[in-house]
Amino acid sequence: MKSKNNFVFKALSIVAWIIFVGLSIEAGGLIVNFIFSVFNPEIVHNLYQKINLSDMYNRSQWAFYGMYSFVLVISILKAYLFYIVIMLLLKLDLEKPFNSYVSEKITQISYFTFSIGLLSYIARQSAKNLQHRGYVIDQLNQFWVDSQAFILMAAVVYIIAVIFKKGLEIQSENELTI
Repeated sequence: MKSKNNFVFKALSIVAWIIFVGLSIEAGGLIVNFIFSVFNPEIVHNLYQKINLSDMYNRSQWAFYGMYSFVLVISILKAYLFYIVIMLLLKLDLEKPFNSYVSEKITQISYFTFSIGLLSYIARQSAKNLQHRGYVIDQLNQFWVDSQAFILMAAVVYIIAVIFKKGLEIQSENELTI
């Protein structure tokens, strides 16, 4: 049973690394897009993921920079979330999982997950508002389509963090009584 758990744990670590690398590449590509759009807005339509927001840029630079800021912050937060997950997986001891480091990281994961969900929801509502004003934002929907899932996941992870904190308290009480 122990070898099966270790195999699953290592497989999940590999999956977390793959997701982290993919999200980091996406965030890096979007940052490069943003830098190019600031210095050379004429080539915006030829950049990463074929996100062509040149019409939005021509109509309102404020709308362009606002929506692109949402995209950047959300993608960077997702990459950082998986960085925290990887740091947790590297230091997690399956023999004695209740320690302050694990409890702190799980709490951080819940906060970042909630932040991503909340920002995604705000961005989606802002995009709907811009769409009612005639802007074409269909290309951006992929970045905040899962806002409610992130908020729900944050609640679940927060509950797990509270359980870990309580487990840590019980473990430290047991160590003191022995």
